[in-house]
Amino acid sequence: MNDTPEKPTAAKKAPAKRTTAKAPAKKTAAKKTAAKKAPATKATTKATTKAAAKKTTAEAAAKKAPAKKAAARKPESRTAVVRRARRINRELAELYPYAHPELDFTNSFELLVATVLSAQTTDMRVNQTTPRLFAVAPTPEDMAALPPEELEELIRPTGFFRAKTKSLIGLSTALRDRFGGEVPGRLEDLVTLPGVGRKTANVVLGNAFGVPGITVDTHFGRLARRFGWTTQEDADKVEADVAAIFPKSEWTMLSHRVVFHGRRVCHSRKPACGACPIAPLCPSYGEGETDPEKARKLLKYELGGQPGQRLKPPADYPGQPAPPMAPPAAAS
Repeated sequence: MNDTPEKPTAAKKAPAKRTTAKAPAKKTAAKKTAAKKAPATKATTKATTKAAAKKTTAEAAAKKAPAKKAAARKPESRTAVVRRARRINRELAELYPYAHPELDFTNSFELLVATVLSAQTTDMRVNQTTPRLFAVAPTPEDMAALPPEELEELIRPTGFFRAKTKSLIGLSTALRDRFGGEVPGRLEDLVTLPGVGRKTANVVLGNAFGVPGITVDTHFGRLARRFGWTTQEDADKVEADVAAIFPKSEWTMLSHRVVFHGRRVCHSRKPACGACPIAPLCPSYGEGETDPEKARKLLKYELGGQPGQRLKPPADYPGQPAPPMAPPAAAS
């Protein structure tokens, strides 16, 4: 019986215990909520920081880009272009005092024919081919009378022999019928001959008649653009731009020097920038190999210790003459 009055007291204390038990639960829940929120806050902060960093980098790049472009595109005054171009010509004159046409010839007709044959092939290959050709057809009259099939076989090593045969017979016939068998010494007459354009005409005028002319072949055009003398691709426009920079008296020798440099140093695919004596004057320095040792290995012809293109070079040529063409192998 003494235990009966104590039951209500225990009942009253129970709720107190429950209340006390609930408090930690709320605390734990609060901790869980805080724990869940914390990573989200860190992730958000990290993402925001990255985004801000990217934005800052992009803005910095955007600010720098115009400055770089402006520096790369900074125009050179006309006076500066002319001065630099003429200095390059003087430097090339010292580098190639022996510059000359690299086709073998003894008269204007031979030079005209050799120049037509030189399209899409090397001067060396032409020089190896023309001795047999001129032995058979030394004059326009002789060449005009050759059967096309025979002429094709004689010039086959130069490539595109059918088209070249048509041009050679056409120009030889024109020389025979319209110019008394003589090569005319005027540009306006030369360009009327089949297969003869301004480039070929200027080669003949400059080297057979002493009439100044600029010869824009693939080498000359490439270097004129690399040197900043022109931005044109068309040969006639390149000629006009370069002619406006140099005095007429320099045109023929300038052509030889630039072509020499293009064949020996400033090649199409991999120029030898590191071995180029005029590199400080060239706005295109760095397009090719800049390491001096590697660049020296890219030099060609006499600069690379190899034969030149002419079988009969001028007396002052410092390199070896080109070898004659090997005789055709005998049929087995």
